[in-house]
Amino acid sequence: MADTTGHPTEPGVTSETESPMRPSSWRHIGPGIVVAATGVGAGDLVATLIAGSSFGYTLLWAAIVGCLVKISLAEAAGRWHLSTGRTLFDGWASLGRWTTWFFAVYAVVWGFVYGAAAMSSSALPLQALFPDVMDLKWWAIACGLTGLVFVWFNRYAVFEKVMTVLVGVMFLVTVYLAIRVTPNLPDAFAGLLPVLPDEKDSVLNTLGLIGGVGGTITLAAYGYWVNAKGWTDTGWMKVMRLDNRVAYATTGIFVVAMLFVGAEMLHSANVAIASGDKGLIQLGDILEAEYGSATAKFFLIGFFATSYTSLIGVWHGVSLMFADFVARLRPGTEAARGEEVASGARERSWPFRAYLLWLTFPPIVLLFQDQPFRLVIIYGVLGAAFLPFLAGTLLWLLNSARTPRAWRNGPLSNTMLALAGLLFLVLCVKQIWDQPWSEFF
Repeated sequence: MADTTGHPTEPGVTSETESPMRPSSWRHIGPGIVVAATGVGAGDLVATLIAGSSFGYTLLWAAIVGCLVKISLAEAAGRWHLSTGRTLFDGWASLGRWTTWFFAVYAVVWGFVYGAAAMSSSALPLQALFPDVMDLKWWAIACGLTGLVFVWFNRYAVFEKVMTVLVGVMFLVTVYLAIRVTPNLPDAFAGLLPVLPDEKDSVLNTLGLIGGVGGTITLAAYGYWVNAKGWTDTGWMKVMRLDNRVAYATTGIFVVAMLFVGAEMLHSANVAIASGDKGLIQLGDILEAEYGSATAKFFLIGFFATSYTSLIGVWHGVSLMFADFVARLRPGTEAARGEEVASGARERSWPFRAYLLWLTFPPIVLLFQDQPFRLVIIYGVLGAAFLPFLAGTLLWLLNSARTPRAWRNGPLSNTMLALAGLLFLVLCVKQIWDQPWSEFF
């Protein structure tokens, strides 16, 4: 997306001529599959199902726009890592100490609450598949512990292969369901026209769908996975961009397929499902009544793959970010940090493993009691604030002298990042406004 022609490279910065451009090839695809699998969780599929059940195919265009917005964000994160040889944390730290404080609070609070949510989401389809084996809480703990062990003992290469297999399962299940419900293709094509439903709050619902298509902290983790893959200079820029586009094309297929299911199975029958992960359990029951137990079980396997990829993806990607965050606080470690990226040592570092433990064990407490009310509100606000923070800081970094001139933003990148920042800011304000603050104090 960047304007990469006609600009000299700044002194002391490696230029694209010093890093021969590798030809883009499908055999290199990897980090994009990881970010797509991690970013699309059960909540995204439910939101798309509800959009289909409420508005039919009307908001199909919004789901596609959501994918384009995320392409611009992930591409910007990857371009920063490859063009500067520095991590996103280096960039954030150059903007002021406030970024460090924001991430420190975010990582602690968000990780604590998200850990419990991810474990519960992965447990739901397992309990539905094996209802007599054990309680939901113990399934959740088992998911968290297996995710911990898997990420603890495996490096990126194995992690990527497992994620690719699980994405394959997600792909087969969602495409099968979309075909099974026999979508109305003329109505679907009409849904590509950017129109809004006539219902109340249709603008906010539309913005929520656009912003919710695979939009999480894993967009920021993409640059770290790019480095973990061994892509560390501008010679990999074309490969990274192909990888990123494949990622969100895959995401687009997931969400469009689920919108088809919502439009055909729920909207036409005027059936409503609950928001949140339990909405997918309801869909499983509807599928069983309509198409039989085999289809329902196949769907639940896909539901598990969707939730579990988000779990292990966050366990790996955000732990990488936290390890870099801790390393950034220790002065004089620039060279060591570069060697960590190249050798994969960051995945064996104590901060990486400490955050893995934080994501796994403290959240187990929340599985046995109601989530602390104030903590959940803070979690919601921080989560809503992260994506406007990411879009705004990338816009700042990639238009400044911190980025080599040849790889700074062009008009298209600036437009997409500005639109993303505005979109997420509106959604952030809405999230903050909707919180029950009167009960907080």
